[in-house]
Amino acid sequence: MKLVSDYFGCMVFNDEVMKEKLSPEDYATLKRTMEHGRSLNLSVANAVANAMKDWAVALGATHYTHWFQPMTGITAEKHDSFISPKDGGKVIMEFSGKELVRGETDASSFPSGGLRATFEARGYTAWDATSYAFIKDGVLCIPTAFCSYGGEALDKKTPLLRSMEAINRQALRVLKLFGNEDVTSVKTTVGPEQEYFLVDKNLFEQRKDLIYTGRTLFGAKPPKGQEVEGHYYGVIKPRVQAFMKELDEELWKLGVPAKTEHNEAAPAQHELAPVFETTNIAADHNQLTMEIMQKLAKKHDFVCLLHEKPFEGVNGSGKHNNWSISTNTGVNLLEPGATPYENAQFLLFLCAVIKAVDDYQGLLRISVASAGNDHRLGANEAPPAVVSMFLGDELTEILEAIERDEGYDTKEKELMRIGVHTLPKFPKDTTDRNRTSPFAFTGNKFEFRMLGASASVSGANTVINTAVAEVLKQFADELEQASDFQTALHDLIKRVFTAHKRIIFNGNGYDDKWIAEAEKRGLLNLKTTPDALATYLDEKNIALFTAHKVYTEKEMRSRHEIFLEDYCKIIEIEARTMADMAMKDILPAVSEYSQTLCNTVHAKKKLNKKFDCRYETDTLERISSLQTIVYKCAQSLAYKLDHAVLMHDAESRSQYYKNETLPVMQSLRMASDELETLVPSKYWCFPTYGELLFGVSE
Repeated sequence: MKLVSDYFGCMVFNDEVMKEKLSPEDYATLKRTMEHGRSLNLSVANAVANAMKDWAVALGATHYTHWFQPMTGITAEKHDSFISPKDGGKVIMEFSGKELVRGETDASSFPSGGLRATFEARGYTAWDATSYAFIKDGVLCIPTAFCSYGGEALDKKTPLLRSMEAINRQALRVLKLFGNEDVTSVKTTVGPEQEYFLVDKNLFEQRKDLIYTGRTLFGAKPPKGQEVEGHYYGVIKPRVQAFMKELDEELWKLGVPAKTEHNEAAPAQHELAPVFETTNIAADHNQLTMEIMQKLAKKHDFVCLLHEKPFEGVNGSGKHNNWSISTNTGVNLLEPGATPYENAQFLLFLCAVIKAVDDYQGLLRISVASAGNDHRLGANEAPPAVVSMFLGDELTEILEAIERDEGYDTKEKELMRIGVHTLPKFPKDTTDRNRTSPFAFTGNKFEFRMLGASASVSGANTVINTAVAEVLKQFADELEQASDFQTALHDLIKRVFTAHKRIIFNGNGYDDKWIAEAEKRGLLNLKTTPDALATYLDEKNIALFTAHKVYTEKEMRSRHEIFLEDYCKIIEIEARTMADMAMKDILPAVSEYSQTLCNTVHAKKKLNKKFDCRYETDTLERISSLQTIVYKCAQSLAYKLDHAVLMHDAESRSQYYKNETLPVMQSLRMASDELETLVPSKYWCFPTYGELLFGVSE
């Protein structure tokens, strides 16, 4: 039996392979580039490219690609073969340093938000040497950034890398004040927990809404959903287990440290969680994870749904973004230690995150905004649209003691007593998770729980990194000028907590009273994507990103346009799909059943005029009324879509879709879902929720 350790990372051009394939001098130069961002001269680039090619060809690769992450939210790749023609009709396999470091691609069909003129179709890809190359489906994939003809970022990776440089610069300044002279770099790390649904492929193919939009636009609640909570952490069905086993194996070959897998709360819902990695590598690996999930699911006769809310009335799918910050010497800067009250360095970094989340709560909300996530936030198992932080009792009490200039007696942790003598007693965790908190401290990291399942983690982490970098800069500017560092440090922590404690809430985020309280505190409640995007270009946000060179103002304006257009396109596709299903599937099915009811009434009356036909006539009356609503809503949707197309301003169009189109879609759904409960299954036109959620056989 082959051990996982024998094949983990076997398809990755990792450090072990580089050491083996490169000369000591070239290896050392490449490592300096990876760790410190030094430029790579052409001779070393050629040596790396040749070694990479030989390694890949030996493993069956025939092509290479610059693997990048455009603003579509998925990955992109253009395959070029290694072959180079020679005299006599022969070819040799070649790959140069120039081809490794930079590539050219047609950028004309990728979202650019006005960054690219019509005649400037060319785009460039640049090797991200900090993320290892890998082989996927016989192709050498080289992780790259993607920019326009004019040099502007057209992807999600470039701003993320810039934000990592920003937080590294400012964190080093703060750490030097604490005497950490041995620290040369600071990196953020991320562990994104990925939720997803598996549905039977045959059932999926009978649902136009799932095919076109990734979510069910219609569907009545089944007799059983997730009420009994029997699926959560339950025994994994053999067919699903087979999929998970192969998924792990494929991810491990690619160096993705998939760690935990289990059934989630909703029927047919599951989760995969990896080990923490440096943020840009974690982002690359999460994109790979989503791609391979969807590919392998089909092999097992499933379809993997990554939509944020594929089913109404049960859990949506999120991507919990576990974020932390560490030094190159192995110190987690968010580790409280045994006595956090005495750990001033930890408290300062904790306050930096608190202030960053409060100051830039709008940007955090924007970073998770999408048409799909609008259906999820505030629903089952998802935090509300209001951003708040959970710290737990101990950290909150420590900061409150500092605010009052009082001492804090470190308490002996309460022991958990389970009531069975043979089981061990263990300390109660004072930072236990709050499942309703958008931004919760969970021991030595923060868990940002607002991301939707299909989202790239790059956007959210770009915001977190940059916001924290800005606060650390403010801290460093102040503390570097202090004559008495310890006094200034105490005063700074006290002042920051007092000014920003409004963002801290340790209670139930689902409670309506909290939403009212949050608004009293002045916290933002941006319920929809158009509401959130309206604040993206606020002067404060532009100043943040441009000051740290994460985005130019031009790049921000382009993203604002792209986000709005994406929202509009999704709503338009969903509305057209609903109208199509209503007219071509639902209404004909209801008419057929109505005809059957009419024939039954006619037959009964013909036999005996006294026969009771109340079931048939009452049902006919109700479904006829609902049928009229469905028809009128479908007609209204067609009109509204035609009207929206004439609106050339994306911001106005997004507001029109939110205010005018979505309510009609909701009315259409409500009428159709009630019809589903009245029409027998033999007449109904597509698989029901019950079949989709419980249709996976053992």
